[in-house]
Amino acid sequence: MTKAEFARLIKEKGPIILDGATGTNLMEAGMPIGVCPEQWVMEHPEVLLKMQREYVEAGSHIVYAPTFTGNRIKLEEYGLQDRLVEINSTLVKLSKQAVEGKALVAGDMTMTGQQLFPMGELMFEELVEVYKEQAGVLAEAGVDLFVVETMMSLQECRAAVLAIREVCDLPIMVTLTYNEDGRTLFGTPPETAVVVLQSLGVDAIGVNCSTGPMEMVPLVETMAEYSTVPLIAKPNAGLPELEGKKTVYRMTPEEFAEAGVALVKAGAAIVGGCCGTTKEHIRALADAVRGMKIHKPLDKHRRILASERQNVEITLDGGFIVVGERINPTGKKKLQAELREGKLDLVREMAMAQEENGARILDINMGMNGIDEKEMMKQVIYEVSSTVDCPLCIDTSHIDVMEEALRIYPGRALINSISLESEKIEKMLPIAKKYGAMFVLLPLSDEGLPKDAEDKKRIIETVYDRAMKMGMAHEDIVVDGLVATIGANPEAAKECYDTIAYCKDERLLPTICGLSNISFGLPERMYVNTAFLIMAICKGLTMAIANPSQELLMNAAFASDMLLNRPDSDIRYIERMNRLAEQKAEYETVVVKKTPAEGAEKKESSGSDSIKDHPIFVAVLKGSKGTILDEVKKALDDGIKPDAIINDYLIAAINEVGDLFDKKKYFLPQLIGSANTMKKAIDYLEPMLERREDAGQMPTLVIATVEGDIHDIGKNLVVLMLKNYGYNVIDMGKDVPCEDIVDTAIREDAAIIGLSALMTTTMMRMQDVVELCKEKGCKSKVIIGGACITQSFADEIGADGYSKDAAECVKLVERLLAD
Repeated sequence: MTKAEFARLIKEKGPIILDGATGTNLMEAGMPIGVCPEQWVMEHPEVLLKMQREYVEAGSHIVYAPTFTGNRIKLEEYGLQDRLVEINSTLVKLSKQAVEGKALVAGDMTMTGQQLFPMGELMFEELVEVYKEQAGVLAEAGVDLFVVETMMSLQECRAAVLAIREVCDLPIMVTLTYNEDGRTLFGTPPETAVVVLQSLGVDAIGVNCSTGPMEMVPLVETMAEYSTVPLIAKPNAGLPELEGKKTVYRMTPEEFAEAGVALVKAGAAIVGGCCGTTKEHIRALADAVRGMKIHKPLDKHRRILASERQNVEITLDGGFIVVGERINPTGKKKLQAELREGKLDLVREMAMAQEENGARILDINMGMNGIDEKEMMKQVIYEVSSTVDCPLCIDTSHIDVMEEALRIYPGRALINSISLESEKIEKMLPIAKKYGAMFVLLPLSDEGLPKDAEDKKRIIETVYDRAMKMGMAHEDIVVDGLVATIGANPEAAKECYDTIAYCKDERLLPTICGLSNISFGLPERMYVNTAFLIMAICKGLTMAIANPSQELLMNAAFASDMLLNRPDSDIRYIERMNRLAEQKAEYETVVVKKTPAEGAEKKESSGSDSIKDHPIFVAVLKGSKGTILDEVKKALDDGIKPDAIINDYLIAAINEVGDLFDKKKYFLPQLIGSANTMKKAIDYLEPMLERREDAGQMPTLVIATVEGDIHDIGKNLVVLMLKNYGYNVIDMGKDVPCEDIVDTAIREDAAIIGLSALMTTTMMRMQDVVELCKEKGCKSKVIIGGACITQSFADEIGADGYSKDAAECVKLVERLLAD
């Protein structure tokens, strides 16, 4: 099937119906917990044939081949990695046999369960190769299209999409799963997923699994505001409930169908069912939505850049945008020295400071001698992406560096820049298209600077036309105003203003410029830059590459927006001024004085403020792994005892991180970064801690992912956090039998057993542990957590507590141990 045929199918058939659940129905048919589903299906082909034939009869236009965990990493957990080709090929053949040409077969792919660098050890390119291996087999086996589903990480989605695209041209559907707060586990909101994935050429995007179908409605509505491709909704049959020792889904087919109608009205053009749905649910859904008018995707793109966690929209008449220029070694000796040593702490500080001071996008340039620019660019992108939410502008003249940077960037970046110079336009445009990037159009050619205004317009139009012929969108382009130096050319400012006005008024294109060129060689350059910026904004300048710590410049930009009555500009101006006033007031409360009697500096501040100002606290808060040990050593040299460093600074800092995580100001990457920073400090301090023979030992905790479940991202983070707090944590890993968990808890006299499960098919093993504890007289308290787990489920099975995430788990453990 071609991409055009897929689009035509949706347009002509009305709402497209997917199949229902596979895993829960295989369990109903007798598949035991803990086996490899793919292998079990191959051994019981009649179960799959019957189930998928019934889905087709119920109205499914597309069924998913049962290749969900058919990648090498997942299969290796069952010792089946050498049978990857056989398994994927056989399962596609079975699905094609089941549908008998009456429905399409989608090759199904999902997460590997391993965390990507820098949070984990798996490198992005390794993951792409893992997905390419499976995608190649599925394409060769004859799937009609691909679905990448139940994804929690946008970066893993990108890896899968790139892998499929590098193997074949078949249509791709991608669905992610979202938490109750409307974000994925890694903090990606639905609109960001849409922007990033459709820019990569995905053919349909949506949400699956997650919660019940009605909870999906606002997610789909949000996606519809951004999507230029059809949307997908594949919800569970409500939330799982406990019935005896079995988890059940009580939502009736009629209730499910009613919710399906709401999802189609919200914008979904492709609907189906996930956990708990049966042929009856799909039949009722197909009957209910038949003939409904489907939502028409946007026919024009919105001009948006994105990080993994945030969008930044660029509009011709919207708020002015500052692109932070600081992460550039040119003229910065300290930054150059750190980069040569492989240190990135200053980069982190610059990124956070620029975001805090109002930059909406950060420019990243690693052009200097003495380093491998490509490798350093990759390291900096990893570091900055996990530190701040701002999207990135990749600034390099080297084709290979640009491609490598765009490949690993977990969002939608801006290329700085593409000109009419032969090599740039021939090689950079295809890269921009492949990775879905926007780009800065720099009006230069092989002849150098344009000769006059008409030559500049000709260059702009030529590059623009080439981009359009390549299939890029009008909204993918930002034009550089090409600022010259006023000292050398008295008409430089006016010429730039003319370019800005031409692009905005005639070409309807946004513009960007670097401010510093205009004032080169002049005294008091800030005044020239600020005046130039204000007039440029009045002419329609959209963005500028500048230093956001320059208060005069930034305040002038915010004030200019307000004077031009741009949307919400008055609120933004007031909020900025209030924030600056608060910062100044805070500074004035921490006064540095010299008293005549002491003749020395004295810092007046509260104890809590001094703790939060301490470099160790700040290092953990910011996840500064490179500086934490230096700060710990300085504290030791100052006479602070190791246990005081842990209790007064490290634990206080990680508590603050936990609070920020609870408030959704920090997300999983920041939480892990801070936890790893703290762990590095504790590992260094632990041998120095004084141990008294009569001192009480920290309680022992046994943590495991339950039998049959091979997911351990959440469990690993819980283990890391609890170890950082000093607990003796026994990590039993994943897919652990109930007897082993309870026996270990009894043998080690564990105060608490912590259980994790991601799948509804394995969550009942938690009840088995609770009951086995009672049978064996185990006194350990049992706490549970995982994507499918709720407080009500914990209450039903008799668990002692429920935690929704790692930060909350630490507080839960403290409460239970205090009882």
